Amino acid sequence: MLARAHIVRVLHLTSSVQQLHRGTVQPASLLSHTPTYSCKASASEHGVSETITTSIEASRQEHSSNGACTSSKGLNIEKKKDYGPFSAPFHALAEERESYDCWKFNVDMRKKVFCNRSLNMKSIVAMGFDMDYTLAQYRPDTFETLAYYGTIKKLVFDLGYPRELLDWKFDWRYMVRGLVVDKKRGNILKMDRHKYVKVAYHGFQEMSREDRLATYCNTLTRESYDEPDYALIDTLFSLAEAYLFAQLVEYKDSHTSKFPFNTEYSTIYCDVRAAIDLCHRDGTLKQAVAQNPAKYIHHDPELIPMLKMLRSSGRMTFLVTNSLWDYTHVVMNYLFGNCGTDGGSPRDDKWLELFDIVLTGSAKPGFFADGNRALLYEVDIRSGMLQNTDNGSPLAQIGQSSSDRALPSSTGEIRQACRVFQGGNVGHLHKLLAIEAGSQVMYVGDHIYGDILRSKKELGWRTMLVVPELDKELQMFYETVHLRKEFRLLRNQRVSLEDKIQRLDWSLRFEQLNSCDHDKIKVEIKSLEDQRDKVRELHRHAQKLCHQKFHKTWGQLMKTGYQNSRFAHQVERFACLYTSQVTNLCHYSPDKSYRTREDNMPHEFEDCNI
Repeated sequence: MLARAHIVRVLHLTSSVQQLHRGTVQPASLLSHTPTYSCKASASEHGVSETITTSIEASRQEHSSNGACTSSKGLNIEKKKDYGPFSAPFHALAEERESYDCWKFNVDMRKKVFCNRSLNMKSIVAMGFDMDYTLAQYRPDTFETLAYYGTIKKLVFDLGYPRELLDWKFDWRYMVRGLVVDKKRGNILKMDRHKYVKVAYHGFQEMSREDRLATYCNTLTRESYDEPDYALIDTLFSLAEAYLFAQLVEYKDSHTSKFPFNTEYSTIYCDVRAAIDLCHRDGTLKQAVAQNPAKYIHHDPELIPMLKMLRSSGRMTFLVTNSLWDYTHVVMNYLFGNCGTDGGSPRDDKWLELFDIVLTGSAKPGFFADGNRALLYEVDIRSGMLQNTDNGSPLAQIGQSSSDRALPSSTGEIRQACRVFQGGNVGHLHKLLAIEAGSQVMYVGDHIYGDILRSKKELGWRTMLVVPELDKELQMFYETVHLRKEFRLLRNQRVSLEDKIQRLDWSLRFEQLNSCDHDKIKVEIKSLEDQRDKVRELHRHAQKLCHQKFHKTWGQLMKTGYQNSRFAHQVERFACLYTSQVTNLCHYSPDKSYRTREDNMPHEFEDCNI
């Protein structure tokens, strides 16, 4: 009897999920619900209470069974500023009805979704999301500063570092993604897509061209720039640790006596990593965020409309995050406007209505590994307790039949919108969602290695990378058009002059010339060389000025010199789509067919005006 009940339950779950993605069943939360909210908030970012009344009226279409369309009004929100315009309003549910945004055809460049690999969204059955730095965009000025000072305290009080570290200051703008930490030498590197080091700093001191070439380029063997000797700064969570490591490198160079004899830079880096891990394990960071989420997380009002749009198109949605349930619940409630700016109650489970599966504590990127045999536990969302499952199917407790237990955390009168799990692996997720092929899944994340690379290479999932820095990069890209045109013209002029010099030099060496012609050519070469040197200096200055417009130290995120940066190369290789924030999907139809641009080799447009 137990086995029979178990089979019936699994068949029922699979049948419901398949009906949903075929469009024959609408998600329960979309049958008649689009909320109208009102709110009251507290003091603004600058200590001044300022009331903002926002009227959001969008033309929305609702398809009925006979194909007719009706229009309805949207949301009316009254809120006060708290930590800037992105603060979440304190929402009180007033009225609900079905409505969703029309597509916005004139998309601002900074809101665009860019395509590396053609993708027809009609083939996508399930859309998955990471939480941290994807659905929840952290404020670098507050969150990274919190991580920095928390790490310093661990270094001083737990690992015995000098107390003067407590007086250090943090510049959250200094580091960028895509850098590489040389643990052995104490250097921070930026390289191009060919792994050629173009910028290198020892601590905060830039290495000369000669030292950089001697260290990383003029060697008998080629470095892989991977662990264990190198660390990749591929996530925004890593910026504070890279900055602190650079500070400690300079401190060690000038205060050698304050470190144990023969302390290596790699040992210091390992200590920094250990201190950061301590901050995460003991809740230093998460407790601060939970107490005041508005201080550390941006609120995006388009998040709920985006998820509703995807579900109304018949797609399943799921959340896979490394964060555990207690923290996930706090953050998602804040993002959904059901949490005070001080992190307090009320909170509810309404946000679960917009997901089919929530998987916490996933331990990515190991979650995507083929050989991962992690157990899958179901989370009791009331108590946070974990309960054993058989690959996602509920296990009956002693003295209880499986048919007695429809929901894991049910107290009789409460039914949760979707099931919440902890641990497991991608195989469990595929079974729970009845996924037949990896190409039916699209996953949105912010971490190249943890979210995108593994899911793309090992599973064949379609991928979308969130690059928050892209917003500012795109704005600066268009502001520097004249500069980039200038140094491209100078580069072409420099190449032309060098070609002329080489031809004339060839004539001197191999052609039979009389003394008069020989002297004339030498004079001409000298004149061309003077012009070349001037153009080269102007070109270098224009290029440096352009890169400094993006970032004074590291330049443009996606470029290193003329080449794409290592980070840009990874984005191109592993992300089907990329954009500045996940809610940019609101500006496109959920059935859009994304088309990549035509690839061109240099010979295909060298002398063509195409």
